[in-house]
Amino acid sequence: MIHILDHIGNNIRDKEVTAHTTTVNQISIDDNGDYMASCSDDGRVIITGLYATENNQLVTFDRPVKAIALDPYYYKPGTGRQYVTGEDKLILNEKSGFLGRHKMVVLHQGEGAIRNIKWGGDFIAWASDKGVKVFDMSTRSKITKIDKDHDLRPELHICQLVWRDARTLLIGWGDRVKICVVKDYGRTDVKDNLPNRYVEIIAMFTTDFFVCGIAPLATNLVVLSYDKIGQKQEGGRTVANRPHLQILEPHMNYFEEISNDALSIRGFQEYRCNDYHLECIPEENLYFIVSPKDVVVARLRDQDDHITWLMEHEQYEEAMAAASEHSRELKMHTYSDIGRAYLNYLIEEDCFDEAGRLCVKILGKKKELWEEEIYKFAKINQLKAIAPYIPRQDPRLNSAIYEMVLNEFLASDSDRFYQLVKEWPPQLYDNESIINAILGRLDREKDPEVLLQSLGQLYAHQKAFDKALGIYLRLKHKDVFHLIHAHGLYDKISDKIIQLMDLDQEQAVKMLLDNNETISVEKVVQQLNKSQRYLYVYLDQLVHRDVQGTQKYHGQLVKLYAEFDRPKLLPFLRRSEFYPLQTAWEECEARDYVKEQVFLLGRMGNLTQALKLIMERLGDVNHAILFCMEQADEELWENLIDYAMNKPQFITALLQNVGAHIDPIKVISRIQKGMEIPGLRDSLVKILQDYNLQLSLRDGCRKILVADSFNLMERLVKTQRRGVFVDGSQLCTVCNQRLTVNDLRYASNLIVFHCRHAFHEDCLPAFVTNCIICSSVKKDRRPGSREHFLK
Repeated sequence: MIHILDHIGNNIRDKEVTAHTTTVNQISIDDNGDYMASCSDDGRVIITGLYATENNQLVTFDRPVKAIALDPYYYKPGTGRQYVTGEDKLILNEKSGFLGRHKMVVLHQGEGAIRNIKWGGDFIAWASDKGVKVFDMSTRSKITKIDKDHDLRPELHICQLVWRDARTLLIGWGDRVKICVVKDYGRTDVKDNLPNRYVEIIAMFTTDFFVCGIAPLATNLVVLSYDKIGQKQEGGRTVANRPHLQILEPHMNYFEEISNDALSIRGFQEYRCNDYHLECIPEENLYFIVSPKDVVVARLRDQDDHITWLMEHEQYEEAMAAASEHSRELKMHTYSDIGRAYLNYLIEEDCFDEAGRLCVKILGKKKELWEEEIYKFAKINQLKAIAPYIPRQDPRLNSAIYEMVLNEFLASDSDRFYQLVKEWPPQLYDNESIINAILGRLDREKDPEVLLQSLGQLYAHQKAFDKALGIYLRLKHKDVFHLIHAHGLYDKISDKIIQLMDLDQEQAVKMLLDNNETISVEKVVQQLNKSQRYLYVYLDQLVHRDVQGTQKYHGQLVKLYAEFDRPKLLPFLRRSEFYPLQTAWEECEARDYVKEQVFLLGRMGNLTQALKLIMERLGDVNHAILFCMEQADEELWENLIDYAMNKPQFITALLQNVGAHIDPIKVISRIQKGMEIPGLRDSLVKILQDYNLQLSLRDGCRKILVADSFNLMERLVKTQRRGVFVDGSQLCTVCNQRLTVNDLRYASNLIVFHCRHAFHEDCLPAFVTNCIICSSVKKDRRPGSREHFLK
């Protein structure tokens, strides 16, 4: 019986053929899959059309037929419907002539039984007891003989033949494998009565197993192997091992094993080598291992298989990476399905945070998948794990999703609720419903601060800025500054400046200064007059930004510096000229600030009183000397000298510091005889050194001045001695004649002044030394003249 199955192994109805009375030896199918031929020991050859019956044939031979091969193009009309059969002869069968008579041609005989035939393209290969031969149908000639190179019995180890392509023949026989290629002779190599093609063996090797079947896999070989030595059991009985399906890389005289799989075939212990067969469909990389009880389908493991294995072994990340890299090759799996299976696995393992984090990578921009996963997290009360990763745009989910998450955190985690309210755009959810939910919980909360912050944020989203500001100021929360900046609420805080300063005076002052066009300085000062400390902080920074624009507040600043920051008072008094001196002095006198009083008295012109304060209150002679230097007042120096005469330390300081400003003799001559002055000798030596230095400097300056005078005089003389160019067309100002003439009889000497005015010598009065034109101009420019008046 011949059964026809699909590639999965299902029987095809009405496709069972009762063909022979004994064992079917071989089946052959044409390249188009339209016709099937079979042979048997009953001598019958049957050709059956799988889709049409008009070309069915039944031929009976007088001896058992061991092998058969259909012409690959048997399905084509006009090809002669050829096939070859093998017994002890190789016979070519075809229909020829007008009536389509059956014709048989013996192609080969005399070498024993022919047990395998393969027809590929123009070539027929067959195996007899002596070896393998190849017949060229295009020239109707034999082109090669490959001898049998082992002594195994051919009926127990049938030669396996497969055409890998139209010219490459694979041979597996016993423990020998050969790869043969049909090639053409060159034109010069062809001899008479010899075929014009030959066969070259490009790879051959010996194995440690018997070959039950052979098939191509790209440039490699798929081999169904049978172990040479079986397993011995009790009683001395030997049973066979499992058959193996191997992938080999062929070479000349050796091979490399790429893959080796043992096959679990039912009853393999009792089977022999010839009980196994290997067939293939190279285009689909499908391989069929046939045994007496099983047909095993093998195919190349693809990326779907690899991913299935990874998922079965819970290696989901590797599976996702493989799916991403080989997405075009996948037929069973998708990246999304693998990712969701991974999410389910993580949730089952209670790895909620990791599952939430991976949602972004796995779910991408698919809105429906996001909503489905969020509901899944909500059912197991794990929204907190996925909340940070919920998309807010592209995709934008249903508003009910966002409200569900917010309500969940409102009930369980108010801090996280506030964070989400700040982060999420307000258009994602219904603000009013969330506000109502917060108001409903405020009365029940013992510490409602976070909820009030959230409420303020939501009011800001609704542009109810007055309510939002009120809440933030009530909470004394620094986010109020962000709220004001973000929404430009500067016109709404003019009556809340003190509260803002209480909250953060640094941020408040910066905001007031940056927006003084909206919040005027007058309004701020009016508000801050209630708190002098805040007023000082504000005006101090304001005056650093704009001294001229804050003139009217300098008087206030004097009092504020005096009260809150005295180190800044004196620099401010020196820098500013816009405060009332008398008021400032009275403020400093009331607080007994001596240095400030000294400066103010000096600016007011009361230098004597200022010096007196320095000497009596400060007792600082260096300060006094500095003060006198700044004022450069002779009377002030006299007062200082008089005051210092009974104080030896002051005298020493004067002698050491005033040599360049007053005559030291004035000090020395007033020193009382017998007064002991510390460091007097050193001071006198310094005075003399300074005097000598002054003399040296004067002498050096004099020499430099003299040298410069001579140099300048020399330059002047050189300049005046230079020739002056006189143009040939230039006229004498007196006679209005050309200064130069070509006829020497009428030529005259010329007088040219340094002002470049030129005259004939005869036209000028005698003993003239100055230009008459320039002299007259100078006279006309005397005071009262017209030119002088115009100038």
